[in-house]
Amino acid sequence: MSNLCRVTLIIILLFTSSIAHTSDFAKEQRWAEQIVDAIFDGEPVTLKDGELEFLGIYTPSATDMASDAAILMHGLGVHPDWDQVIRPLRTTLPERGWSTLSLQMPILANGVGDEEYAPLFSDVSGRIEAGINYLKQQGAKRIVIIAHSLGAAMGSYYLSNHRPEAVIGFVGIGMGSSSKPVMDNETSLKSVDVPVLDLYGENDLGDVVAGAEARKQAIESNKAIHSKQEMVPGAGHFFNGKDEVLIDEVTVWINGL
Repeated sequence: MSNLCRVTLIIILLFTSSIAHTSDFAKEQRWAEQIVDAIFDGEPVTLKDGELEFLGIYTPSATDMASDAAILMHGLGVHPDWDQVIRPLRTTLPERGWSTLSLQMPILANGVGDEEYAPLFSDVSGRIEAGINYLKQQGAKRIVIIAHSLGAAMGSYYLSNHRPEAVIGFVGIGMGSSSKPVMDNETSLKSVDVPVLDLYGENDLGDVVAGAEARKQAIESNKAIHSKQEMVPGAGHFFNGKDEVLIDEVTVWINGL
């Protein structure tokens, strides 16, 4: 191989390596352009993780309980106003006294498998902490993190390594298993010391259902008061047709914290 070929190969490897370890910001921008003008409940906000900006959607409480707020985190490859799980919670919890801030989490190109997201988990803490700081500026004193699917893996990973004083609980919806330790809820939950609600559907994804007992044991090992696991009869991974049950389950639990 010539020196020129070697140099070219190194450049290609470095370029592809950097792509694999960072969010697809062009896709984030496309999502933002598509959804911002269609937001009727809440307002888009620009948050910063260091030098990088990303989208959040803030919806203030409709009551006087401005001190209670929830950070919402979507699943694989989508956006903070996703119509399954995220938007129902984002727009309804404020009617029940909880302001919401839905975050754009790191994403990759369409068609990329979930385990390819493992390198992006290093970017998760900055986004969550930017969200916590924003909510505190709005007057929030008590914050819960509510996350779905891959977002739940990001949430449990974050809380296994950080313990923000303002965060009083974690709701993981459709939490799965992974061969990548940073993405494996069963691994992360063993080190999460805030109360946890593990919420999943009877007809959820196979690894979510199969891992239920291991997640339950992980949660119970930390002995956090109010932690519980709840299976919703008839619900699938995206809770289609079960929005009211999903919202009721989440509301009752976070109101008990």
